[in-house]
Amino acid sequence: MIVKKARFLISAEKLSQCPDLNMPEIALLGRSNVGKSSFINGITNNGKLAKTSNKPGKTRLINLFEFDEKYIVADLPGYGYAAVSKEMQAKWQKNLEEYLLKRETLKLLVQFIDSRHEVQKNDLQMLEWLRFHGLSPLVIATKIDLTQKSKIFSTITKMKNQLGVDVLPFSTKESRYNEDIIKYFENAVCS
Repeated sequence: MIVKKARFLISAEKLSQCPDLNMPEIALLGRSNVGKSSFINGITNNGKLAKTSNKPGKTRLINLFEFDEKYIVADLPGYGYAAVSKEMQAKWQKNLEEYLLKRETLKLLVQFIDSRHEVQKNDLQMLEWLRFHGLSPLVIATKIDLTQKSKIFSTITKMKNQLGVDVLPFSTKESRYNEDIIKYFENAVCS
């Protein structure tokens, strides 16, 4: 199972600027620089589809992508550290909350967590906020290729136990994880 066709649709600052595309949506959440844009490029096998950067805070808008003419993937601005003003971070947070709570076509939330580190405080805060609003994400453990192969299973199991949600590994360097993720996405949007 692969993504055969993916294309960028539009960037929007806030929900009111997002067009009604009459397709189910999957929203990508995560700390700044956790690898959401790299995930889009990796899962679609198109290194230039989403703009990436080593500098936290590169994604500043809601970026919508169409996958296989079946569903939309929304790359949302990251939470946590970014080299922008507190005012700009507050604006991002407001726009993010509005999108997550009011986007009627939203079918799945995906929270990205860097597998190389312990789950960060702001990751836990985001998960608590989602649960408070009756939302439950799939967690994708990014940069799993940088975890020792003998520790991948225990890293994923520890995250599942700590967070109480489904956790799938992902690597931009190893496409072997892509099929399980795409299958999860399609089950979520087609049910």
